[in-house]
Amino acid sequence: MSNHQSIFSPRYFALSIGIILSVMAVGFEGLAVTTIAPSIAGDLNGIDLFGWIFSTYLLAQIIGTLVVGRIIDRQGPAAPFTFALLLFIAGLIVAATASDMWMMIVARAMQGLGAGAMMTCVYTAISLSYPDELRAKILGAFGTAYVLPSMLGPYVAGIIAEQWSWRFVFWGILPILIVSALLSLPAFRKLRAQGSQEGSGATATWMAVLLTIGTGIFLVGLGMLPKITGIVLVIAGLALMAQPLRKLLPRGTLTFRRGMPAILAARGLFFAAYISTQNFLVLALINVKGTTPAQAGLIVASAALSWCVFAYMQGRWDSADQGHGRNKRIVLGVLLLIVGFSIVFWIPAVTIGFAVIGQIIAGIGMGLAHPTSGAVAFAHTQADGAGETSANLQFADSFTPGVVIGIGGAILVVSQAAGMTMQSGLIVTMGFHLLLILMSLFASSRIALIRSISQE
Repeated sequence: MSNHQSIFSPRYFALSIGIILSVMAVGFEGLAVTTIAPSIAGDLNGIDLFGWIFSTYLLAQIIGTLVVGRIIDRQGPAAPFTFALLLFIAGLIVAATASDMWMMIVARAMQGLGAGAMMTCVYTAISLSYPDELRAKILGAFGTAYVLPSMLGPYVAGIIAEQWSWRFVFWGILPILIVSALLSLPAFRKLRAQGSQEGSGATATWMAVLLTIGTGIFLVGLGMLPKITGIVLVIAGLALMAQPLRKLLPRGTLTFRRGMPAILAARGLFFAAYISTQNFLVLALINVKGTTPAQAGLIVASAALSWCVFAYMQGRWDSADQGHGRNKRIVLGVLLLIVGFSIVFWIPAVTIGFAVIGQIIAGIGMGLAHPTSGAVAFAHTQADGAGETSANLQFADSFTPGVVIGIGGAILVVSQAAGMTMQSGLIVTMGFHLLLILMSLFASSRIALIRSISQE
């Protein structure tokens, strides 16, 4: 195939635009809820259930992600994608019309199930529809479509909620999803299952449910630390999570075994550390440095901008070297994340200017490492395992950030309970993120056996 082939050529145009729109819709909704959640909880008299607006979405997303991957490999992605899309739309409608907090929590569960399944189907469509030469490009566009809402989503959602109502945020996403469905569903219907995965789909479903229960108990326990009840729940949650993680992920993922397990471990670690750092950086800028929420948002957005630019550039470089430099780009990206995080690590004690520099460098690292890791994973996936690999990639992008943010919050609470200042607690939390990135660097060094197969 010519290196001049584009993801927007006539053959791929509708699917590419449909994928980009669906990813933008999910990304915008997730970030918008962060801004409007206080208004939702206040209007629905559910401040005591505030955290479950986010936790319910995460826990449901685990099931949607892991279960649909096995279904795709048996039935193809068209039916699961249609169901997931309808479920997400239904969740938006229920949220927009919610009359109490419990109704909102049910809506968030529907959205989480739908979003997890949708993104897994999208990853599978990328694996089955695009040749290896174009995957780095479409994954770069995928990443950009997910990151761009972080620059405008919270601000736009805040304006909508202030001028009209938070309910219009949910209504406003519906047209985007409808256009996405019209463009992408015809292409999805052409995709067929390439084989069947061995093993019981029922077993995988139960493992996903058990993992969700264990994760929920773990997160609740983290929120209760340093009380003894919190410690007990954290241990119980970890015990319930251990077996499902071993069963649902490729063998050796938790020990960074060379090859596919290492790439999934590296991706999960660096993505979780990045997302969690963004959350706590905003807290540091507002509570310690005294910036306004709008200023903090602009500083964090600088990483999104550099991510988008370099996600696009890595696609061009991938075409130039025909994929042979992918492993080096992943390692370079993780190294740049280490540099960026090392700067952000001291944000509570240094100037805001350093925050911008650190964010830009970290964004460059993500632009290089995130889409490239997906391209490497798909290049070494057999056609009959595309759904499972897609589920694993989506799992790394959703499960690990939620858990790491919970751990980071627990570190901050425990440090303050021990008498440390907010500034010192944030430095310890940032240090935890830096440790995860160092672990990711080790894992990324163990994917050296994965080579480009773009010319096979």
